[in-house]
Amino acid sequence: MEAVEIAGRIIGREYAPFLIAEAGVNHNGDVDMALALVDAAAQAGADAVKFQTFSADRLVTKQAPKAKYQLETTNERESQYQMLKALELSEGDHRLLLERCQQKGLIFLSSPFDEISADLLESLHVPAYKIPLR
Repeated sequence: MEAVEIAGRIIGREYAPFLIAEAGVNHNGDVDMALALVDAAAQAGADAVKFQTFSADRLVTKQAPKAKYQLETTNERESQYQMLKALELSEGDHRLLLERCQQKGLIFLSSPFDEISADLLESLHVPAYKIPLR
């Protein structure tokens, strides 16, 4: 297997593990909680922290029902759209998270769920993306 490079880190079988803290949407749409997740990732010794970048408007319709697993852990009365809308991070939030990652020596990563979200990450010079499968 060949090695790959992300933000100056070589990743491959013959190199130290590359640890990614999966923040995802575990910030619940609260940028302060997202910043705390970055801090926790740094304290735990992660190399990178990965979030999700999306717009509910580009991801689901307003009438989309929640998946069964979503119903088990979230408010049954809100739609999938409402749930996802509450989990969005703004462009400004992304900038704050990127800055915090840089301060903590972490690589900021994200999974863009649409082309506009990928463009945002590109404008922030995010070094790599994880492409989510739907």
